[in-house]
Amino acid sequence: MAYEDWSKPMIRIRISQSDVHYAGGLVDGAKIMQFFGDVATELLIISDGDEGLFRAYDMVEFLAPVHAGDYIEVYGKITEFGKTSRKMYFEAYKVIAPVDNVGGCDILEKPVLVAKASGTCVVPQERQRKVRKV
Repeated sequence: MAYEDWSKPMIRIRISQSDVHYAGGLVDGAKIMQFFGDVATELLIISDGDEGLFRAYDMVEFLAPVHAGDYIEVYGKITEFGKTSRKMYFEAYKVIAPVDNVGGCDILEKPVLVAKASGTCVVPQERQRKVRKV
């Protein structure tokens, strides 16, 4: 899916120095997975009125490095509705990056896809206050 095709929900996060896990200011992919979980929670609140639970990822790909100072936008959508399950798809894009040795940042002309994933969340029927396709 093209970056321009996404609609809400979306979160934008600045990656801080405290998020760095590896040499060279590189951020652990688990941080991006945390953001996917945050978007999943929002999707479930919108669709079911409950936070639900993440059951499993069936695909995760890390496609470009993420460093301290980068701004990441994370998008998600529900692709299938079951009785209690919600299949979801996520993409994370780098949209702003620091300029080396300058101390500033640049908005990227074209966002860089840094990760994508799909998985399944569950909302028990007794917790579903509303079911709305998003």
